Amino acid sequence: FSLKELHGIFPWLVESIFGSLDGIIIGWNLRCLQGRTNPNEYSVALDFLDPSGPMMKLVYKLQAEEYRYDFPVSYLPGPVKASIQEQVLPECSLYHNKVQFPSSGGLGLNLALNPFEYYMFYFAISLITQKNSPVTHHVSPSNSAYFILVDTYLKCFLPTEGSVLPPPSSNPGGAIPSPTPRSPAVPFSSYGMHHTSLLKRHIAHQPSVNADPASQEIWRSETLLQIFVEMWLHHYSLEMYQKMQSPHVKLEVLHYRLSISSKHHGSPAQSSYQALHAYQESFKPTEEHVLVVRLLVKHLHAFSNSLKPEPLSPSAHSHTASPLEEFKRVVIPRFVQEKLYIFLQHCFGHWPLDASFRAVLEMWLSYLQPWRYAPEKPQSTEPLPRSVSEKWAAFIQENLLMYTKLFVGFLNRALRTDLVSPKNALMVFRVAKVFAQPNLAEMILKGEQLFLEPELVIPHRQHRLFMSPTLGGSFLSSRSPAVTDASFKVKSHVYSLEGQDFQYKQMFGTEVRNLVLKLAQLICQAQQTAKSISDHSAETMASQSFFSWFRFTPSEMNGSYTGNDLDEIGQDSIKKTDEYLEKALEYLCQIFKLSEAQLTQMMMKCGTAQDENGKKQLPDCIASENGLILTPLGRYQIINGLRRFEVQYQGDTELQPIRSYENAALVRLLFRLSSVLNERFADQMEVLCSREDFVGRLCRYHLTNPQLVQKIRYSPVVRDRTSLNWGPRISLRFLASYRTLISLLMIYFLASWFYIGPVACTFIILIGYFLYAVIMTFFFEGWKPHEH
Repeated sequence: FSLKELHGIFPWLVESIFGSLDGIIIGWNLRCLQGRTNPNEYSVALDFLDPSGPMMKLVYKLQAEEYRYDFPVSYLPGPVKASIQEQVLPECSLYHNKVQFPSSGGLGLNLALNPFEYYMFYFAISLITQKNSPVTHHVSPSNSAYFILVDTYLKCFLPTEGSVLPPPSSNPGGAIPSPTPRSPAVPFSSYGMHHTSLLKRHIAHQPSVNADPASQEIWRSETLLQIFVEMWLHHYSLEMYQKMQSPHVKLEVLHYRLSISSKHHGSPAQSSYQALHAYQESFKPTEEHVLVVRLLVKHLHAFSNSLKPEPLSPSAHSHTASPLEEFKRVVIPRFVQEKLYIFLQHCFGHWPLDASFRAVLEMWLSYLQPWRYAPEKPQSTEPLPRSVSEKWAAFIQENLLMYTKLFVGFLNRALRTDLVSPKNALMVFRVAKVFAQPNLAEMILKGEQLFLEPELVIPHRQHRLFMSPTLGGSFLSSRSPAVTDASFKVKSHVYSLEGQDFQYKQMFGTEVRNLVLKLAQLICQAQQTAKSISDHSAETMASQSFFSWFRFTPSEMNGSYTGNDLDEIGQDSIKKTDEYLEKALEYLCQIFKLSEAQLTQMMMKCGTAQDENGKKQLPDCIASENGLILTPLGRYQIINGLRRFEVQYQGDTELQPIRSYENAALVRLLFRLSSVLNERFADQMEVLCSREDFVGRLCRYHLTNPQLVQKIRYSPVVRDRTSLNWGPRISLRFLASYRTLISLLMIYFLASWFYIGPVACTFIILIGYFLYAVIMTFFFEGWKPHEH
């Protein structure tokens, strides 16, 4: 096709593949396309969208002309959208010289993107817009076509070895003219002071096809990474977005708001201040989203660690370092660090307290361990963990908050989760194991000491110069001078992420140490709880005999729930939980230098010694004139199933809610029948129960419930005691139990096997039940009434 025809179908083709921005058109649904279920479509899609496939060739073919495609600003991440709509340009150079204002009658702002940017914008944002697409079968995110394509694009445009392959050109010798910069119709304030890229020109001004190959690889690599970061890591609250900006920009925004209050652009909307703060994005990242971000983090670590060692002479470095090598040097601190920190903070604070948090946890731990993705690999396969090399001290110091503040955030989450669950126990074990790597805690402590050093030499105004790691729009604005002061680097990192008024909480300080001690206490309690559940399950299995299944008594109706989620998991999972918690406690003791004496003293102080493995110990509470009042520790123990009250039904047994093991129709029918019998024979039962002989004892034992009378008489809950039946009565509800019905059917079946008729069988059952009643009366009435 001609370029004009290709230009017309390109937007339709991109939307047909990745779906529409509003999520109505699903497209090829790459997130659910897997080779195991759809092998043909899977292979065709990967071949078509490969970096050297037909789709990318079409992109490069259109790239050779000045074709532009409109991307609505309204579908950008919330903070960026609100900022552009308020005529305040974000720092990222991806948006510079691209904003197009609507003509008369237009609906909204658009970004004028070149074909490569347009394609990658749709590809990246489809992970967000298509998250509610229908799924007909179980999908493994790491095996989907989308996940494989992300990995392929990262390996192609951010290679760890060699350089980026040049794009195929259908017109050799042709040049890509630099598009004329588009000046916006309304002046913009800017979040950056400089907007130069690595090539001293704007990223949108792509170089010619036959230009320096380094030029081609840099603008595509930078564009790809900026789009991925902006689409996947830029969905936080608007207040946080404003907090990340430097002070002089905030002053510009304030002046702009004051000057714009009397002007109107387009429709007379609400004031600038109200509009900027009215939009709060409800961002809920999915587990698949987090897995893709983890893939990006892991690849960027490998990409950054593939940097060639610097030559000894600085002059040689300035002449031999390629643009791609310079890109590797600054790719993490300039592009990813700030936004990933905010993204992780959002997830730590808003993710549900369930096992799905494991995806966020592993992504965080992947970022904290760049040495895992270094080219050198350990030669020996020893079980002991490798010591973290001193060469990573600079990375740890420049990412101090990633280690310390997020660790405190994880502690607060762990203190609110049920550590008896094996999945939650595994997460605590994973974090403790990572931070217990030899030499890591010492380097984190060194970083904290550098941050807490008094600021004596560095002027305060100079300190603000290094506040933003994204200063300068694109990453190769004039490089910052080498700063040798390690303390200054740590301070600039902390203040750039949290602001000058940030109150730092030391990871190895007293407050965090108390949280660790509390977590150690909960780990010990969870171990004891898991052991008590295991013992209880074993006892229950041993006590269940064949004849106990045929009980006719309704005693189970007053029992309380004594189980836990682990009842359905099995002994193997309980064993895993105990192993995870034991190793996690050992690692925490290594990290924070906790001794066994401290743990023993803490356990005694918190009263974790339990009676009979914790089966009968009440939650922590305070006795008062109004009864027992739960303490915060007691509420935590109840929520997590560590301790419980023996709750029993204390009302009329006939009026209990219908249980799951009862037939509802029979319960109602037998209640009506027993009510009629009790009303008709009430006087006769009273006379029988007042006798002092054996018949009286028999009737008192089986027709009255003295324990119920005593409980209701002194209960503060029951108010209308006159409506309760205090006298003797007949109860037939136990016949509605499925266990009773099945037992009777089995007895009739066995009777028919021995040629016993149903009438004779019923007569035998009644005689047997009468003998059972006589024996129970003889043994229990007068000594232990109703203990059976």
